[in-house]
Amino acid sequence: METTFSIRLIASDHLFYDGPCTGVIIPALDGQREVLAHHESVIMAIDCGELKIKMPDGTWQIAIVGSGFARVSHGRVYVLVDTAERPEEIDVKRAQEAKERAEEQLRQKQSIQEYHISSASLARAMSRLSASGKSGNINL
Repeated sequence: METTFSIRLIASDHLFYDGPCTGVIIPALDGQREVLAHHESVIMAIDCGELKIKMPDGTWQIAIVGSGFARVSHGRVYVLVDTAERPEEIDVKRAQEAKERAEEQLRQKQSIQEYHISSASLARAMSRLSASGKSGNINL
């Protein structure tokens, strides 16, 4: 039996998950990072993408997350992101419209700040669209 530890995944507007898990895969800026029980203390930046929580029963809970950070400390993982949603909660039409808006904005002349905002919007829309067809709980 795998050792469990606690994870708390908080989006800017709600608590997504707070409970036990046996592993978590985090979409970090430099690639996916897996955290298991007894992981060393670390703080990492999170990029838009799929965050996967391995539940004690062996299933995976998927969260489509926006940017944020994760802290691993004393056998607990804290994740704070701007958005977190289950794949089945994604409105595909709305995500497609957001993608098209962001692409159009990127074609316009923009300040550096506007460019980064548009790039982040596009990344979030692409993550949502890529995950929209996947189930929230999967067995790997």
